[in-house]
Amino acid sequence: MDFFSVVGDRHSIRKFQPTPIPDATVQKILETVNRAPSAGNLQAYEIFVVRDSEKKSRLADICLEQDFVAQAPVVLVFAANPAMSVAEYGARGADLYCILDAGIACAYAQLACTELGLGSCWVGAFDSDRVAEFLGRPDLKPVGVLPIGFPAGAPSLSYRRPSGEGVHEIV
Repeated sequence: MDFFSVVGDRHSIRKFQPTPIPDATVQKILETVNRAPSAGNLQAYEIFVVRDSEKKSRLADICLEQDFVAQAPVVLVFAANPAMSVAEYGARGADLYCILDAGIACAYAQLACTELGLGSCWVGAFDSDRVAEFLGRPDLKPVGVLPIGFPAGAPSLSYRRPSGEGVHEIV
């Protein structure tokens, strides 16, 4: 698959087959994420891999009871690490750059999932303090919860505004 096909084929998937994801496949996703750009190449984020059913259920509850989170075979949690960015960039690093880093990493994971025939859905609706507590890392800022698995059925396609809308050229 070429890059533009991967981007075009990526859709939010909220229904997953119970088929386990091989460890090598999860590792390939994580290796892809490791190649994502980040401010100052600091990679100021942490990734948590959740496979345990009970823990996924707890996480789904923290994600405002979005039960599909618990149904995915694997859930990746992306959290910004302000301490890694603040030394280099001060407040802007702690308040923005590390969050962007985690977001870009999550987006790379989504594209890797698509390339590997997996589905994913970026979940941003959650109680940040409770996710940080769930992770055992109150020093982190959770950015995204990414359930991944083999899709169960075809997704419904979301509306996209025309590609030129929202684009402004400054002359």
